[in-house]
Amino acid sequence: MKKQFIDEIAEGDAVNSMFAVKFKKPPRKYKNKSKEGEWFELRLTDKTGEITAKYWGDDVIYTNKLYKSVDKGDVIFLRGRAVAYGDGIEIVIEKEGVRKCSPDEYDTTDFAEVCSKDINEMMSQLMEIIESTEEPYKSLLLSFFKDEDFAEKFRRAPAAMHRHHSYIGGLLEHTLNVARICQRVYELHNELDYSLLVTGAILHDIGKIREFDVGTSIEMSEEGMLIGHITIGVQMLMERIKTIENFPERIKWKLAHIILSHHGKNEYGSPKIPQFPEAHVVYFADDMDAKVDYTINLKERAETEDLWIWKRDVGHIYLK
Repeated sequence: MKKQFIDEIAEGDAVNSMFAVKFKKPPRKYKNKSKEGEWFELRLTDKTGEITAKYWGDDVIYTNKLYKSVDKGDVIFLRGRAVAYGDGIEIVIEKEGVRKCSPDEYDTTDFAEVCSKDINEMMSQLMEIIESTEEPYKSLLLSFFKDEDFAEKFRRAPAAMHRHHSYIGGLLEHTLNVARICQRVYELHNELDYSLLVTGAILHDIGKIREFDVGTSIEMSEEGMLIGHITIGVQMLMERIKTIENFPERIKWKLAHIILSHHGKNEYGSPKIPQFPEAHVVYFADDMDAKVDYTINLKERAETEDLWIWKRDVGHIYLK
């Protein structure tokens, strides 16, 4: 069981704990007054943050052997000492201070952050919203969420890598929030098509179950990097609709449009901009939930006694 976390490590601490390897940089030569050899770098993560660890070896053969013994995505047990470097802390690895761990030695939730809300309860609440829709929307939604493989991936997926809901269960939490916001908007504007609106909200980010790879860390998949969740989501929608007999053509295109337009603008990554009211509502609901979560996180994690912080993408955040 992991007992030492990255956010607890201070200068001078002995480090004896498990970490996930986010990436590694190959050995390079070094030379100083006392010795020469090769060194390599590991970027380590757990659910509390990231830290760099470096191994400085005078035995080139051993250094390369140690480097090759671990790969990106591995969980390793590491021994070393925390030292000051620049404005932060890094770990100097001891000789024979790296060992690859087997899966039965660790809990993946120690490395990838998990949503603080109950995932089963959120899924039940989402299913209640699905049951509130009319046909053919309900059949389409159930074809996704009664599919055990899809449902399990949806439960585990993050909504993003960094900005908002960037943890296991984040996609479910974000989707539930967006659907609820859309329900509230419908209460004010009941001229909207409720089932179209809610179905679009629930499906708008489904491509993210394939955009990200979730293991001991959250990484962009090759498919996600090359195609992106919007295109993937439309592909998934079209594939699923083919399995439903006589699914209305116009509803198919309107749902596809909601997925394609939910970032709102071409420069924000949407191939289309919203062209009907329900698409506008999903766009604004998605944007609002993402920005609220992001700014709450910035405020909670600010390490300053100042009245505000400033971020290029959102401007000033007042902290009091």
